[in-house]
Amino acid sequence: MSKNEVKNIIVIGTSAGGINAVSKLVAGFDKDFDAAVFVVIHISRNSLTEVILSQIQKHTILKCVTPKDGEKIMNKVIYLAPADHHMMIEKKKILIRKGAYDNHWRPSIDVLFRSAAAAYDSCVTGIILTGLLDDGTSGMSAIKRSGGRCMVQDPEEADFPDMPNSVLKSMEVDYKVSINEMGYILSDLFSRKQCEVGKVPADVKLEAQITMRMSSSVKDLEKLGPFTPFTCPDCGGVLVKVKNDQIARYRCYTGHTYTEKALESEKIKRIEESLWVAIRMMEERKNLLEAMESDNSNSRIERAGQMKVHIERLKSMLLDLNENLYKKD
Repeated sequence: MSKNEVKNIIVIGTSAGGINAVSKLVAGFDKDFDAAVFVVIHISRNSLTEVILSQIQKHTILKCVTPKDGEKIMNKVIYLAPADHHMMIEKKKILIRKGAYDNHWRPSIDVLFRSAAAAYDSCVTGIILTGLLDDGTSGMSAIKRSGGRCMVQDPEEADFPDMPNSVLKSMEVDYKVSINEMGYILSDLFSRKQCEVGKVPADVKLEAQITMRMSSSVKDLEKLGPFTPFTCPDCGGVLVKVKNDQIARYRCYTGHTYTEKALESEKIKRIEESLWVAIRMMEERKNLLEAMESDNSNSRIERAGQMKVHIERLKSMLLDLNENLYKKD
């Protein structure tokens, strides 16, 4: 076996507070670290990946790169997903694609984790670090169901504990540890035994394939779960509820996916947008009634007063929506 032949795959997912957390984690990987490492940090589409990559490189002796589509996977290399692109893994190579947003993110932690599980089954170790909401839980479930290892940062240590806590609430993990311990644990595991070939569930393979080819069919969706009365907030397509996941999740024909929390958040945002449009139109109507010179009747003044009452009611609804959107469970 050549020194660059890949035996172990590590996938790391994080969002808020993630750059420092990843930098700290990779600092614990020595020059003989026997794995290829893939990192998704949830960043905005306009983020400068090169700057983030440079910061991480300062903390590790392993080579850090932003991969190109079709690039061969090399051992002892850290791959960082580029902004506004999904990073996926096939056997021996990396795919960089636009694709539909997954849980409203691109790059997506879940997309990376799911593709790694489909390609390398029990040879995958998933790591979830600091971050908000429940991103990464579905992908970690795919790794666990395919025979891989699951590791999360101790929530007590995380700057933002939502993501580690979501995984811990949804499944049994192999390790809940501080970042400082992760490198030692992984090096010890890789030195003691090789992974055994596992069996990847059909739905994990199917979802990975759908994302890679950036298209699906009604038959594909029916295999993943039942159709629901809900529509996709991004494209308006009908959503199916994915049935074999540790966390409630929905997928549309185009490829957008949402956990229940993300779907509720998007629905509330769309309602808020509609209410603002309604308020603007009512404000214009009220202002016109108040400014009309050709009608000095009491009914005009009364109609303007009624519009003001309706506007205040809609504003009250907006306040309630925002409280629900940002309310902690």
